[in-house]
Amino acid sequence: MEFLFDSLTLITWQQVLMWVIGGTLIYLAISKKLEPPLLLPMGFGAILVNLPLSGALDQNLQGIGEVSGIIDWLFDVGIEASEAMPILLFIGIGAMIDFGPLLSNPRLLLFGAAAQFGIFITVTVAVLLGFDLKDAASIGIIGAADGPTSILVSQVLKSKYIGPIAVAAYSYMALVPIIQPFAIKLVTTEKERKIRMKYNPKSVTKTTRIFFPIIVTVIAGLVAPASIALVGFLMFGNLVRECGVLGSLSDTAQKELVNLITLLLGITIAASMRADLFVSVETMMIMGLGLLAFIFDTIAGVTFAKILNLFLKTKMNPMVGAAGISAFPMSARVVQRMGLEADPQNHLLMHAVGANVAGQIASVIAGGVIIGLMAGFI
Repeated sequence: MEFLFDSLTLITWQQVLMWVIGGTLIYLAISKKLEPPLLLPMGFGAILVNLPLSGALDQNLQGIGEVSGIIDWLFDVGIEASEAMPILLFIGIGAMIDFGPLLSNPRLLLFGAAAQFGIFITVTVAVLLGFDLKDAASIGIIGAADGPTSILVSQVLKSKYIGPIAVAAYSYMALVPIIQPFAIKLVTTEKERKIRMKYNPKSVTKTTRIFFPIIVTVIAGLVAPASIALVGFLMFGNLVRECGVLGSLSDTAQKELVNLITLLLGITIAASMRADLFVSVETMMIMGLGLLAFIFDTIAGVTFAKILNLFLKTKMNPMVGAAGISAFPMSARVVQRMGLEADPQNHLLMHAVGANVAGQIASVIAGGVIIGLMAGFI
């Protein structure tokens, strides 16, 4: 009883707030089905690490000495020391992606590039708000709309805001069906949303599918060497999928590997969600900047499509540009749904999927570019 009383006296209001935040993440995962593989372990981990004298964290206990915590150990080994977890996750993500729609219409690659604009706008705003450059760059990468990339970049740059950045990245990815329609409607007219696009897929040979991940890896390695770990593992996963001789390994990468790494990554990120690190004005600012990044990504993709339409004889539906963010496949589904709302015969899914997988490639390259640019300042 005395130990229980001592523990209760150590509880702070910040810890209680983190329990509420953890409970909210668990609620969103279970009740709203928003990114449950990640938000649920992240929410539970937030509660776990904010219990008084939590044995999940490294600490010195009177009469016992140094006690190693499992979550701190996972964070040190899987993220801080080697960035292994987010990078390994890309193998599974690559195995899940079908680049066929993109290879049928390669110009959709441009939308993936255009939709990364929000990253650099957000970095600028973060610097103006007083964040130092490495933290601002880490916050900006939330605009990559790719959780593992956000975690990796913030860790490589040694940002002290890894927890808030991870929560913002994954929360806004889960909220893409709410954020993107708002942003799209800000910059499009109903007439533009009604533009129909015919899907005439070109035949993509197996040889093309096999050579594509290899070529992308080589080009990315030459253009943005810092991105090669991200791009290389993503493309390796896709090569496993497309080669045709590793079917069981491809299935394992898509299911068991992705599920296991996502589960561990979610609860491990909780190491940076301790109340003393997380509850701050800076966290609120990061959440706001993350939302800004997603909105500007969407607007940039749509605006780029509208500019292209000035030169195209056959017009593109500008909403397809919004799918250039990396939130796959949620963003493509948003565009499809909005196309059908504007015109029940307006099927944009395959075009949007092509732009969406282009965004997956562009986001990891953008992460490497940010790391490369920051190398000279750290």
